[in-house]
Amino acid sequence: MPHVITNPTELHDPTAFGYSHVVEAPTSGLVFISGQYASDVHGDVVSTDFATQVEKAFANLGTALAAVGLGFGDVVRLGSNIVDHDAERFNALLPVLTRIWGDRPPAHTLVGVAKLAMPGMLFEVEATAVRS
Repeated sequence: MPHVITNPTELHDPTAFGYSHVVEAPTSGLVFISGQYASDVHGDVVSTDFATQVEKAFANLGTALAAVGLGFGDVVRLGSNIVDHDAERFNALLPVLTRIWGDRPPAHTLVGVAKLAMPGMLFEVEATAVRS
């Protein structure tokens, strides 16, 4: 069976940017969520505040997961990119991770970067989930 692409209508249309939000490999149960950022339905960054961007990016991640019948508990791996990563920004991210996953977070690689794809982006999170 070929992979299945889902682009939730609650999120911006990513095809203009050359990607899809969610790609599922049905035979493996793996679901890949592209990098989510603090975007509105037009793809514009909604805030210049780092903590607000983190919250919105994870809200968008939740929307992408829900569009294919999954939730945060199905996530097994995260990848995060933080512009100008420092302790203050990490300390803004940590409570969000703890609120969502408690003491059972998924595997997570965090990378500090100079800039991201869209002007004003300070944070991006991608995920891999498993359909049980």
